[in-house]
Amino acid sequence: MFQASRKLLRRVIVALCCAVCLTFSASTSQAQKVDARSKLLVTSAWLAQHINDPDLVLLQVGDAEEYMNEHIPRARFASLRSISRPDTHDDNALHLEMLSADALRTALEKLGVSDNSKVVVYYGNDWVTPSTRVVFTLDYAGLGSRVVLLDGGMQAWKRNGGKVTDALSPKTVGKLSPLQLRPLIVDASWVKENIGKPGIAVVDARAAGFYDGVQTGSGISTPHRTGHIAGAKSVPFTGIADDSNVFRSQSELAALFAKAGVKPGDTIVGYCHLGQQATGTLFAARLLGYNVKLYDGSFEDWSAHTDFPVENPSAKGGPGK
Repeated sequence: MFQASRKLLRRVIVALCCAVCLTFSASTSQAQKVDARSKLLVTSAWLAQHINDPDLVLLQVGDAEEYMNEHIPRARFASLRSISRPDTHDDNALHLEMLSADALRTALEKLGVSDNSKVVVYYGNDWVTPSTRVVFTLDYAGLGSRVVLLDGGMQAWKRNGGKVTDALSPKTVGKLSPLQLRPLIVDASWVKENIGKPGIAVVDARAAGFYDGVQTGSGISTPHRTGHIAGAKSVPFTGIADDSNVFRSQSELAALFAKAGVKPGDTIVGYCHLGQQATGTLFAARLLGYNVKLYDGSFEDWSAHTDFPVENPSAKGGPGK
């Protein structure tokens, strides 16, 4: 009788310990997700408190004419073209590709970025993904720990009483040490070799119509293949923010990735048409604490590999074109 009671007591204690561990693990995971968000996004109130910090570099991304008409005081205009490889007239060339380390260092210095800078990136009336491309580029350059995105962009700033100006900011030049590029970029061969492996989730960030094969994308002169990379999951960039371009809550973002079949702890490899929209989905993944990589050539590049597998759900189970 006594031995049976002791066994029962031990079972109760083990069960309680397991419950405590699970609760602690869940709360720790949630805390990490919240912490990741606070390190990557700032509010208009935060920016108002730090707008005059001497090391602050404020970059507006989007339309140049819009910047000339109004921008947040101290902001510089940053175009994707200025931090990407120049486009060529070659129909087979990829677009919106990363610069070499030395060229990227020079481009960032021209935007006023230095080793001690705190960089805040924001969007005007434009969608969020040009800005997340700039954020991703800075992270790729090894500067990610000092780069944040203004949630809601300039419109959120204005809604909260922030002032704007048309006075141009001084074009100061920064000073950066040689860049230590991070291994965040992968190519088609890497994707082909790793898709489907445990711990790797290749995610298509294009609008759902392209993933489903209802729509077909194209380059400057050549249509892409129809459908998506075989085995890829779909987390469209269109779902990561609300109508005010404010990023959705942690629980809402987590639901998007879970619905797509992305598992906790996966490394998310994103692609889109050219490598811009995917950075929005990857930024949302980073808010949740995921490690990410970008297939920079994206579907433009994959389509050029005619022997690489494509799935087209709209073609009654047939292969992509």
